[in-house]
Amino acid sequence: MKLKSHVLTVFGGVCALTLGLAACAPGGQASLNGPIPLTPTSRYSLQAEPGLDRIALAVHETGLSSNQQAALSALVGRYAQSGEGDIVIEAPSGGDPTAAAVAWSVRDNLISTGVPAERIRVVSYQAPNPKAPILSGFEVLRAVVPQCGRAWGSLTRTGDNQPASNFGCAVTANLAAQVARPADLNGPRPLSAASHARRAIIYDKYIAGTETSSAAESRLTSTSVQSAVE
Repeated sequence: MKLKSHVLTVFGGVCALTLGLAACAPGGQASLNGPIPLTPTSRYSLQAEPGLDRIALAVHETGLSSNQQAALSALVGRYAQSGEGDIVIEAPSGGDPTAAAVAWSVRDNLISTGVPAERIRVVSYQAPNPKAPILSGFEVLRAVVPQCGRAWGSLTRTGDNQPASNFGCAVTANLAAQVARPADLNGPRPLSAASHARRAIIYDKYIAGTETSSAAESRLTSTSVQSAVE
């Protein structure tokens, strides 16, 4: 009975000490009482969100100006790098012949710069003026760059055993700003088709019992082995 009473006394002292430490802890939390992430690094994760790359071209009686042609050329360059889907040309509704002619001139210009005709769509949009600008653009994916450091908790308060509210934000923001193709964040790129001709050549060499690697690979392997032996 004395042993049991002693254990209860020690246990009660530990509880009292724990409560006392909790009461003396400084106010505020590093995590700012936000949603608790599943892992310390999952509060900020690389994500890509859809966007729109679009330019507006004024309607001129003389057709596309040199500045407009340069803008279309730059648009095609961006489309080749990160474009998704089709390039959509939007002409103002109202049936204005000049606006319609400029819209089709934009299509011809895009085709002349290398955009396949089947990847271009010409549609109309509701505009207050029949000669409103011609819109031309395409959908893109942009990496989401989180805004870090907007709020800070108390970095000395670790009683909740949660990571600080800004933990991992700077690393994620740097990676998002540097990623070349944001679509890669949503999944790997599809594999290209295998070369059946190359496969047949290698298979024929294998059946004949000859070396299947290229001459460059053979020299590299031989040199590496000799260097390792010496």
